[in-house]
Amino acid sequence: MIEEQLDITTPDGTMTTFVFHPEHEGPHPVVLYLMDAPGIRPALRDMASRLGTAGYYVMLPYLFYRGGPYREFGQSDDDMHARQELMGTVTPTNIVGDADALLAHAEGDPAAAGGPAGVIGFCMSGGLAVSVARARPDRVRAAASIHGAWLVRDSDDSPHLDLDTVKAELYFAWVDPDPTAPMEHLETMRKAMDHAGIRYTVDVITDAVHGFAPPGDRYNRRASELHWERVHALLRRNLTG
Repeated sequence: MIEEQLDITTPDGTMTTFVFHPEHEGPHPVVLYLMDAPGIRPALRDMASRLGTAGYYVMLPYLFYRGGPYREFGQSDDDMHARQELMGTVTPTNIVGDADALLAHAEGDPAAAGGPAGVIGFCMSGGLAVSVARARPDRVRAAASIHGAWLVRDSDDSPHLDLDTVKAELYFAWVDPDPTAPMEHLETMRKAMDHAGIRYTVDVITDAVHGFAPPGDRYNRRASELHWERVHALLRRNLTG
């Protein structure tokens, strides 16, 4: 397994990014792995590496770069406050420029395949994965939102809007209850996807809480392994054929 940390230039600055991919039998399909609100940490890097071992070129970008250089956050009040402010610097609009920069870098790496790409988002990035699929239908053919938050927003760039461009198959691991993604938002999203003719699957998770996928205080093994099963199947169908 190849693991490297690099800096990628975007329209808004320099974005630290971790890349994981197998050493052999490339090139490998590109998967953008979008971090949750706690940020990049060993648990999330391990998850990106696990996905990479299945034969993908996985890119894990530090999305808070607009607010300062790469850092790992702890559980102090200061860190919690800092993360709350930084979350506002990532939007369904500016994530598209980040994705373009990541895909452009991958095009210059012989280990990365140039065909269909995938996007996986966790927590705050669940809706962002949909936004990337909406903006880049020429590349993105699979997208997943894992305990995603704020998929329906009161803004012109809300992830549930203007989905007619989407060519990707979508997957949602939707937690109920979840104040960041209430069930009425799922119904809004379903109606939007049905109207756009999108292929999608939704698992409503009722025996785990928001944040169940990465190892940590909220980890739920059954729900997390379900998300792995669904994500692997989604990517196999749409990226590797």
